[in-house]
Amino acid sequence: MKHTQRGDPVRRPGTGTTAVRPRRTAPVRRRPWPVPLFVGLLLAQTAAAMVTTAVQQTPTIDEPVYVAAAADYLHEHRIRYNPEHPPLGKLVVAAGVALADPHVDPRFSGDQTAAGRHLLYESGNDPWRLMLWARLPVIALTLLFGLVVFAFARDLAGPVPALAALALYAFSPDVIAHGSLATLDVPAAGFLLTSAWLLWRARSTGRALLYLPLAGAALGAALATRMSALPAVPVCVALAARSVGPFRVRRAAAAAGAVASTAVALVWLAYLAVDPRLRWDPRQAHVPVVHGLRGLLVRLLPLPEAYRDGMRMQFGLEDQSWSGFLFGHVYSGSRWYYLPVALVVKTPLGMLALWAAGAAALVAVRRLRPAAPYVLVPAAVLLASAMTGSRNLGTRYAVFLPMFLAVAGGCVLAVRWRWRRVATWALVAFVAVSSLRAFPYYLPYSNEAFGGPARTHLRLHDSNVDWGQDLGRLAGRLRGRYAGERVWLVYKGSGVPSWYGIRASDPRRAPLRSVHGVLAVSDSAAARAGRRLARLIRSSHEVDDVGHSITIYQR
Repeated sequence: MKHTQRGDPVRRPGTGTTAVRPRRTAPVRRRPWPVPLFVGLLLAQTAAAMVTTAVQQTPTIDEPVYVAAAADYLHEHRIRYNPEHPPLGKLVVAAGVALADPHVDPRFSGDQTAAGRHLLYESGNDPWRLMLWARLPVIALTLLFGLVVFAFARDLAGPVPALAALALYAFSPDVIAHGSLATLDVPAAGFLLTSAWLLWRARSTGRALLYLPLAGAALGAALATRMSALPAVPVCVALAARSVGPFRVRRAAAAAGAVASTAVALVWLAYLAVDPRLRWDPRQAHVPVVHGLRGLLVRLLPLPEAYRDGMRMQFGLEDQSWSGFLFGHVYSGSRWYYLPVALVVKTPLGMLALWAAGAAALVAVRRLRPAAPYVLVPAAVLLASAMTGSRNLGTRYAVFLPMFLAVAGGCVLAVRWRWRRVATWALVAFVAVSSLRAFPYYLPYSNEAFGGPARTHLRLHDSNVDWGQDLGRLAGRLRGRYAGERVWLVYKGSGVPSWYGIRASDPRRAPLRSVHGVLAVSDSAAARAGRRLARLIRSSHEVDDVGHSITIYQR
């Protein structure tokens, strides 16, 4: 039985009969339900990886200071600890600290390093529980920034390229490693990405009145989290001027002013949220005097005095001599090529390929080219600024790259090339496998070309490999495999070994002939070992490693 299609009756000329003309109907658009599903799956695996990492890792070197500052904000409502960094990132951490409700000793008066140790290990608090709660808000924020990556790439190239971009972000070892810590690097980078995306939406949608203030607020949030975001301010202000359409001086100036003034206002709000009376005593922080052009620029900034003094402290840190370690060589000072080399080591190979291809696509594809300044220029300026720094301590100083270049990498699918889909998804799968193989040791990750996480300590150190995160794992290993043996420990980190049940002596303070038994050495300490420690290591036999960051020797 044939089915007829109903429509409008039409009279046939000369026949006296009528026929039914099919009525044209609009095609039914199917709801792209797989896209939200895949977004949820990608973010769920990232959340699982970060929470697992947060549960298993002991405090890294910087975290106790930030947690102590967050607790001080909640109880004393003043800027006292860690003034060299603005307060917003620590206010994020404070949300978790408030839920943990730790005991805080109001009579304590030590420095910020001692304050972190006192809060975690000397005040009756459980450091495992407190650190997990402190890390959870940063984990949540990292997941939200994944949605920004997806939305940015979708606006540029569509939902399928956006999924590829989100996959690059979700499987990034650096994002997982630092997004699971109560630190400031990922929040600052994510706020900058959000600002760039909102500036693009102001241009692409024509709704500047809505998106420019939001972009300014995101920029201000980045500035109120880390001062390393300052080089992005001229870029974002210029993009704001560009986002209002054909260049007109008044409109461009108004747009730039709106973004800049909103950013400044949010920095002030962050300090007011901590201390509404803005009490700040520079004498308690040993603020250095900064002369010349840098000093003039600091004085001219329309920001709170505590922020400007924090900048002076950062300049003081930059003027110090720091030691570095790169491919087995210890050096004093900095190397301008350190960050690019470290990124090549610590970024999955498929991700490096898609970053390069995505950057080329943004420049070469005509419909993507207007977005290139919003994606590539902020990342390039921030990387150039980070490369001039004196502290060669880790790729965390460039954690913005896995965010901005994930957006670029997804845009490869917009290129008109026959094999683009196969090549792109094959590289994404390679990235996913490489990242999953590192679970749950994301901090010491390096790609397959450099031997994987177990070999990273031969080429890099500090937060690239060993940031003190495996003290708890070491305690479990010693109890399980080396029970009853004499333990010697050289640990580089902020944890207190005795709290985790580690009874160990420092082999550098004992006669060489008396050092027998188990020798556990943080890889960062081994990388810069003095003559005595180097001799101890050479005369010992490597038997085990913990988290690819602490090596165990038998002597």
